[in-house]
Amino acid sequence: MNELKARIHDETNGLDYILVGDYYIPAIELPVDDERPIGKWGRMHRAYLEETNPLLLNHLILTGKLHIYLANLNEQAQSRYRHLVRQMAENEGITEDLKRQSQWVWVKAMNSVASRAEEIIKSEMINV
Repeated sequence: MNELKARIHDETNGLDYILVGDYYIPAIELPVDDERPIGKWGRMHRAYLEETNPLLLNHLILTGKLHIYLANLNEQAQSRYRHLVRQMAENEGITEDLKRQSQWVWVKAMNSVASRAEEIIKSEMINV
């Protein structure tokens, strides 16, 4: 009987296979993982993809690009969120002066701004 090779290459799909017992298992390596966090926005977008576009989610997982995709989206969303909060606070006159005069009024106003900015980010970047 012929001895099985420990490692083979399939030209049709370009994959290498390793002999494990009597079976050839694809020799697939995970891509080098990105150290950036996925964060709040990335997790929200992943949940959205699970519900609305599982094919895209599976494609990103299988190609090893999901983490990079979600980390990039998270960074963009964080930057946009900070910009929106700063811009809305300026437009509404929410300043450090107001914070010194009445902390309660400042907290209410900033919570309102943060909530509206979050909804904008969700509609523009997360749930699309």
